[in-house]
Amino acid sequence: MLSSRLDWGLTPNPLTELLRSKRRAGANILDLTESNPTQAQLNYPDADILRALADARGLRYEPSPAGLESAREAIAQSYYAPLGVKVDPSRILLTASTSEAYSYVMKLVANPGDELLVPRPSYPLFDFLAALESVRVVSYPLVYDDGWSIDTDALAAAITDRTRAVAVVNPNNPTGSFMKRRELDRLVTICEKHRLAIISDEVFSDYAFAPDRERLEHLVDVAPVLTFCLSGLSKVAGLPQMKLGWIVTGGLLHEQAMEGLELIADTYLSVAAPVQHATAALLRAGEQIREQIRLRTRRNLDLLRELTAGSVNRILPVEGGWYATLQAPLVRSAEEWALELLDRRDTLAQPGYFYDFEREALLVVSLLTPEETFHEGIGRLVEYVDHTLR
Repeated sequence: MLSSRLDWGLTPNPLTELLRSKRRAGANILDLTESNPTQAQLNYPDADILRALADARGLRYEPSPAGLESAREAIAQSYYAPLGVKVDPSRILLTASTSEAYSYVMKLVANPGDELLVPRPSYPLFDFLAALESVRVVSYPLVYDDGWSIDTDALAAAITDRTRAVAVVNPNNPTGSFMKRRELDRLVTICEKHRLAIISDEVFSDYAFAPDRERLEHLVDVAPVLTFCLSGLSKVAGLPQMKLGWIVTGGLLHEQAMEGLELIADTYLSVAAPVQHATAALLRAGEQIREQIRLRTRRNLDLLRELTAGSVNRILPVEGGWYATLQAPLVRSAEEWALELLDRRDTLAQPGYFYDFEREALLVVSLLTPEETFHEGIGRLVEYVDHTLR
């Protein structure tokens, strides 16, 4: 009776089953996977946020498919302009989340059975979002050579007559690698040739660890091809519960694309009025939260480097974002290491296969984890892995 689009095989993996068992037994788990900023012991400006949501205009229903002009103006002026990025509010369409933004764009550019190229490794959400739109996901590889980069030759070889768009995550989650200018030049050439759109997921773009003149943080000005740049309050302001994301359209045929997106959005009208009226204030409040996240992730990365110095574990280079990847010894698989760490040291890390890493024995940890927990958890991880090899 149910659609085959929901046939996802949701049997819990061994790590999830062990975690449930340990928690039922009362174990105090050191969770190195925390990705929810509202649970990460940050100091939120509660009064400012609550005051913003008390705006009486939020009591009125004023449907606007692209989103209220005041909210789109706030995003252009309060978020992009300080970054030196000029975005006309008419190019911005509001959504309830980045996930919804993906679904809108897939509805716009693809028919059932068409294909979307996505990076591998990356966050596993693509498969589920595409399945709900009856779109097929085809992966292209990120290759590692003292740093991550797009294998543009493999990307080009993966294109078929059903390919409609290429998704890039910038910086990638979890590799933390940003797109470089030379990669974009090659990608634009490929997309021009095959008339493909670019979907640029930029939710982590504010969290770079060091400057790099070759790095690109936003693709809002890529003129030769149709582009959709996605972001939102979830990461920009550490406010996932506010449910406000956006799409910035650009490049070839972007005006027609915006008209199509408005038609789709008009069918759902999903963005709530209170958060739209609060957008400017929430972006201001988000500046404080964003700085705390930057400080947390940088301190934890420094701590990770310190604790793994002299260890058999190796940190793969990371340029930005909220995650870091550790190369553990190949005497065990990533899943085996993760299960043993949880079972014997009450420490939770994610095995790399969760993100479709092709390399083995990679463990992914969240740099958003509260510092005390991160220090103790990484200490246990390093001690256990090093002790195992003695």
